[in-house]
Amino acid sequence: MNRKNNLLELPGMADVHVHLKEPGGMQKEDFETGTKAAVAGGYTQILDMPNSIPPTISSGALNDKFNRANERIWCDLGFNFGATADSTKYFLQISKKVFGLKVYMNQTTGTLLIDKLADRDLIFKSWQSDLPIMVHAEGETVDVAIKLAKKYKKNLHVCHIADNHQINSIRKARSEGVKISCEVTPHHLFLTKSDVRQLGPLGIMKPPLPTKTTQKKLWDNIDSIDMISTDHAPHTLAEKYSKSPPFGVPGLETTLPLMLTAVSRGLLTFDRLIQMTSVNPRNIFHLPVQPNTFVIVDPSKKFKITNKGLFTKCGWTPFVGLPGRGEIKKVVIRGQTVFENGKFQGHPQGEVIYPI
Repeated sequence: MNRKNNLLELPGMADVHVHLKEPGGMQKEDFETGTKAAVAGGYTQILDMPNSIPPTISSGALNDKFNRANERIWCDLGFNFGATADSTKYFLQISKKVFGLKVYMNQTTGTLLIDKLADRDLIFKSWQSDLPIMVHAEGETVDVAIKLAKKYKKNLHVCHIADNHQINSIRKARSEGVKISCEVTPHHLFLTKSDVRQLGPLGIMKPPLPTKTTQKKLWDNIDSIDMISTDHAPHTLAEKYSKSPPFGVPGLETTLPLMLTAVSRGLLTFDRLIQMTSVNPRNIFHLPVQPNTFVIVDPSKKFKITNKGLFTKCGWTPFVGLPGRGEIKKVVIRGQTVFENGKFQGHPQGEVIYPI
C-alpha cells in the first residue's frame, strides 16, 4: 500500500468466489458485465464458480467458458470446476486448467448438491491436486468435509463461513495439522437476520444471514479468516421477487467501500485488508502474478451505498443505505489503464488465467 497526494495505491484485488452466470443466466450477468463490475470494484483477478447452466462439470463445459471469455473480459478470469461422482473422470484432464474444485455439500443454487457420503468420499479421493477443494458446508457439515480432507490429505477451503460451529471446527482442524483456509463474505459481515425484514427476498441467501451475536464472532475472528470473497451472485429483481426467489446477492462493487469503512472504524487494519483481498487469495489459489497492476483509491470519500451507477447487469445491491468509503479513481492492469474516473478505457484486455 502506497500513499500519494492523499490517494491510496492498492494491489489489484482477487476474488476466488464469483458467479458470472454465463452460460445459462446471461439475463442477470455475463462475462463482460461481471468483469466490468469487478474492475469497478477494484478487482483485477476473479474466479468463476461452476454452478452455471449447464454446470462446469466436464472438459467440454470448461472449454466453452474459455472460448466465451476470449476478448470479452475486462479483468483476468479463471475458473473453478464442479464436483459430482461422474465429473471425477475429468479431474486429471482439467486439474492444470482450474484453480479449485467446488463441492456443494448443502443446498444452494444449481443442481450440484452432493449429499451422499459415498459420492463425497469418491470426490475427495479422486482430486489429485494441491489446489483447494472448496466446500459449501454449513454448520456441522463442515466436520464431514474436514474429516475427508484429513483422510485423503487434501487442501480444504471453507466458503462463506457464517456460523460459530464452522469457526470452532476450522480452528480445531488447524491445530490438528489439516491444511484448511476459509473466507467470509461482506453480506455476512455487514447484514444480519434482522435486516431481512427490510430486505425481503433481497436478503435471501445461502448460508443465511447471521444473528448479531454470530456476526460479532466473525469480526472477533477476522484475523484468523484468510480472505474476503464476495460470493457475487447476481439475479434480476424479477427473479428475486418471484414466488421462488433464488439464493444470492451481488457484491463485487460494494466490497471495498464496505471494508474501507470497517478499516475506518478500527475493525481491521489496511494491511490486514490487503492480506485478505489480495495476498492470501493469490497464494492459496496459486493465482498468476500480475505485473504493474494496481488500484488508486481516494479513501477520503464517504457516501451512502445506492443502486445508482452499478455496472453489474442485475443493477441492485442489498447494501443500499449502508455507509461506504473510498472512491476508485483508476485501475491499471499490466500497465494499461482500464478504468478511470468512473469510465472504462479502451477495450477488454483481461486474460483467461491458469494456476501457477
